[in-house]
Amino acid sequence: MSQTEASPKESHPRSQGSELSAESLYEKCTEIARNLWWSWHSEVVNLFRDLDPIRWRQLDHNPIALLAEFTPERLGARAGELVLYSRINQAYRQLKEYLASNQTWGATNAGVLGARPVAYFSAEFGIHESVPIYSGGLGVLSGDHIKSASGLGIPLVAIGLFYDQGYFRQWLNDESYQVEEYQDTLVENLPMEPAVSNDGKPVTVEIDTRDGKLLAKVWLMHVGRINLYLLDLESGSERCLLDCDLEGNKPEDRELTSRLYGGDTRTRIRQELVLGIGGMRVLRACGITPGAYHMNEGHSAFAGLEAIRDFMHIDGLDFDEALREVAHRSVFTTHTPVPAGHDRFDSALIEEHLGPLRESLDISLHQLMGLGRVDPQNENESFCMTVLALKLSRRANAVSSLHGQVSRRMWAHLWPWRVEEEIPIGHITNGIHIPSFLAFQMRQLYDRHFPAGWATRMGESEVWQNIYQIDPGELWETHYALKNLMLTFVRRRVSRQCRRRGESDEAVEAARNVLNPNALTIGFARRFATYKRANLFMWDIDRLYELLEDTDRPVQFIFAGKAHPADEPGKRFIQQIDNLRHDPRISGKVVFVEDYDINVARHLVQGVDVWLNNPRRPLEASGTSGQKVILNGGLNCSVLDGWWAEAYNGMNGFAIGEGRTHASDEVADHRDSEDLYQVLKNQVIPTFYDCDSHGLPRQWITMMMHSIGSLAWRFSAHRMVMDYCRSAYLPAAGGLSCDMTIRVG
Repeated sequence: MSQTEASPKESHPRSQGSELSAESLYEKCTEIARNLWWSWHSEVVNLFRDLDPIRWRQLDHNPIALLAEFTPERLGARAGELVLYSRINQAYRQLKEYLASNQTWGATNAGVLGARPVAYFSAEFGIHESVPIYSGGLGVLSGDHIKSASGLGIPLVAIGLFYDQGYFRQWLNDESYQVEEYQDTLVENLPMEPAVSNDGKPVTVEIDTRDGKLLAKVWLMHVGRINLYLLDLESGSERCLLDCDLEGNKPEDRELTSRLYGGDTRTRIRQELVLGIGGMRVLRACGITPGAYHMNEGHSAFAGLEAIRDFMHIDGLDFDEALREVAHRSVFTTHTPVPAGHDRFDSALIEEHLGPLRESLDISLHQLMGLGRVDPQNENESFCMTVLALKLSRRANAVSSLHGQVSRRMWAHLWPWRVEEEIPIGHITNGIHIPSFLAFQMRQLYDRHFPAGWATRMGESEVWQNIYQIDPGELWETHYALKNLMLTFVRRRVSRQCRRRGESDEAVEAARNVLNPNALTIGFARRFATYKRANLFMWDIDRLYELLEDTDRPVQFIFAGKAHPADEPGKRFIQQIDNLRHDPRISGKVVFVEDYDINVARHLVQGVDVWLNNPRRPLEASGTSGQKVILNGGLNCSVLDGWWAEAYNGMNGFAIGEGRTHASDEVADHRDSEDLYQVLKNQVIPTFYDCDSHGLPRQWITMMMHSIGSLAWRFSAHRMVMDYCRSAYLPAAGGLSCDMTIRVG
């Protein structure tokens, strides 16, 4: 949804709802702002923005922070001036109807869950840029998962961590080197409240370790129909909004959840202890008995141990019986195709942090370590969170078909008696939450041509076949308008970067006019891990010059992304790309946008012509950024890895290479760079510039339609969550009317 385009104003004065008092109007706006439902409804986003467009942008599109700058009287005056009364009433009514409705897919298809919801654990949730508790793809995937669960009406409760400083803000210095800046998050500006138990008392969590207790307070955030509980160990007096004393935490523990993916292995295990064990105790304190547990990545695998403890102490089962019960109810999703990417801890750290829990489970340290080892008898093997999650789950899945193959091969030693094809790790391919990334203008286009109620059926193929009924000129005009909005955003950001660096007035002015709206615009934005090879396009600089210096068929690139603070090679990639601005042959044709977040991603995926993705196959587990481009008329140009390996059909985008995997990284990089130049030169550029007498690139538009028609439904989070429900949640919770295994291959 674009946040740069206003919706039409009412043409009548305060006719509907104008009798509302200023206080009542303010209360309605506040109630809307405190449920993140608003973040995927473009008409509500437009409503908040219209109150003060400049401050809306400056406040990271945060409606709570925006409303804090209004008094009820000023809000009433502004609503009267802009004729917003009926829009506010309509948004408020829509929210109430949404929350109350039981006419959902879940009500019909997930009834067996009933009052025993799915407990969904994840270390990060990317819901909106104004809630900085995410770093990248995993978090956005988790956010999309719970948003779609809300839309589908699937009983689900989410558990995560609240990070007081979140992930870092990114700046590039004069040498184009990444600088990280951590900023404290103001709780009063976030849509969350202290979680309370059934008896109305604030929920706190206590976890025993050999080194003392960890004490956590708990926040509740509403994401549509879904409750998201966030555990927080920061307990400064000015931040402690709960009626409890958390001074028992040592100083090091009060900052455990300050930063996302910060600190050493000791910090990581303590965060994961709070997420898994603490998360299970939050559910118990709130009177929630899950029917199934979903561990999204291995970070939350300790939840399974706490669940075993509950079955032993509450139901009187022995350890083995309780483990079988928990494994039957558990679903595990792995996202990491590289062995080094899985969290591992030595036995000393495990005993220090899980010793008290181990004793309550009545098992030895050797037995506990065995649960996290591929070979339980190998005393030299460390404890792996992914191994623990696999051993505590009867349903495990990767996040694309190719990733499923990689994962079965990677973890085959856990089942030495099985051939690789029978390893019990299937796949459910990731999808994206369409309303969160669909541009407002494109949504209007679909509303005009798609059947009524199409937005409630986003995971159905038939809905998207209506794309072929849209006039090609209308589709292209909508895309071109979105492209210009994106360029306005990029110019504003790049000129701000120049001004912050103290560059000349001429450089700032040039940045305000950078990029050509008529040029083929290629976007690349994601985490700058080295395997994603952001610099592959400049592997042969002379061939890059050849592409960029063609005045008849101009090409330009927009880059964005963050490298992990400890990833020096990734930082060098950023430096290489941003330094191209000093090359007179390239200047103005390759730009880097700082501080990549959901907002930057939204603008780019809504406006680029082509989305470039060139990871080193098969290291991209899935990737979802390219799926967001589909909705808005962009085409993918990608290595056949992750989701694109099963999406590409020759008519809906472009493929780099033939899907081969090379033993040598150097050989792979050389061949893929050659294939990239070839596909750009011989396919992408000629097709984009092959226009008819009306200036329309007919073949390109046909590919846009094929992309939308064949891919939008398949790679939607609605389809993804329905797959989880049918293949994992229902059988885990005891439902018998569905497939009992996650699909393989």
